[in-house]
Amino acid sequence: MTVNDYGNGIIDYGNGIINYKGFNITYAVWENPDLCTFSTCPRSFQQIDYIPSLAGNALYLALFALILVAQIFFGIRYRTWGFLGGMVGGLALEILGYLSRVELHDNIFSSTWFKVYLVGLTIAPAFLSASIYLCLSRIIVIYGRTISRFRPAVYTITFICFDIFSLVLQAAGGAIAASSDEDDTQQTGVNIMIAGLAFQVVSLFLFMTMCADFAFAVSRHKSGLEPAHAALRSTTKFKAFVVALFASTLFIFIRSCYRVAELKEGFNGKLANQQVSFMILEGMMILLAVIPLTILHPGVAFQGSWRQANFKIRASRDKLLANGAVEKQEPTTAGDSERY
Repeated sequence: MTVNDYGNGIIDYGNGIINYKGFNITYAVWENPDLCTFSTCPRSFQQIDYIPSLAGNALYLALFALILVAQIFFGIRYRTWGFLGGMVGGLALEILGYLSRVELHDNIFSSTWFKVYLVGLTIAPAFLSASIYLCLSRIIVIYGRTISRFRPAVYTITFICFDIFSLVLQAAGGAIAASSDEDDTQQTGVNIMIAGLAFQVVSLFLFMTMCADFAFAVSRHKSGLEPAHAALRSTTKFKAFVVALFASTLFIFIRSCYRVAELKEGFNGKLANQQVSFMILEGMMILLAVIPLTILHPGVAFQGSWRQANFKIRASRDKLLANGAVEKQEPTTAGDSERY
C-alpha cells in the first residue's frame, strides 16, 4: 500500500481511504460531499458554518406559501395578471429557497440544496420588484398623467428593463458559482452576482427617487389632478396602498444592500455564515415587503380601477387620427369603405 501525504492534512492511504483532519473518508464521499455525515466528515465540509434553524425556516416557508395562495386568489379575482406573474415568480422562488434551507438542516453537507437555496433566494426579489414597478404607472394615471415628469409607460418599461438585466446577471452569476468547484470560477460567479445585486440596488434607489419626485409633483399641482379618479384617491385603501408600495420597495432595497455586503465577503465571509443577520435582513425584509402587497392588494386598493388605470405603449390609430399624426386614407372601393 502506497501512502501519499499531500499536505494540508490530506493523507491518501491508497486503499480507497483518505485521512483528513482525523477523519477516514472514502473516495466516494471525498468526491461527493453530499454523502457526508458528522461522523464521517469534518465540519469544514459544511456548506455554511451553522445549522439552519428548522423552526425559523419552516415558518418562513409556511408564510410565503400562504401569501402565494392569497396572491393567486386576488390576482385571478381582480385580473391583475402582470402583478400576479411577478409575485408568483418571486414567492415560488422564496418557497423553494426556504425548502432548501429546511433540507440543509437535515444535511448541511448537501451542495445541491445549498445551490438551490443560494440561487432561489438571490433572484426572487427581482420578480417581486417587477410587480412593484408595474404599480407606479397606474398610480400616475390615477393622479394625473399631466403632472408626471415622464409618461407612465416610460417608468414601467425602463425599470422592467433594469430588472431583467439585474435578474440575468444574478441568475448567470449564481449558476456559475453554484456549478463550479474551482475557487477562481466560483469567485467569478460571485462577482457577477454582486454586479447584478448592485445594479438592483441602484435601480431600486432610482425608483424610490422617482416615486418621491412624483409625490412632490402631486403636492404642488393639486389643481391638475385627474378629476375622474378623485373619489378613488380619497379612499383610505388607496392611500394606504401607495404608502405600502413605497415601504415594500424600501424593505427590498435594505435586503439587497445586505446581500451585496454578504456576497462581497464571499461564501466563507462573516455575514454569509451568520444565521441571525440572514433571517432578519433577508427573510424578514422580504416578508415585510410582500405582506402589505397582499393585505393591500392592488386589486383591492384600486377598487375595480386597476384595468382602467392601464396605459397604452403605443397610441391608438383613432387618437393619432384625431391629433393629425396619421393621414386618413379615403376608401376607394365599397369594400374599403366598410373597413372604416
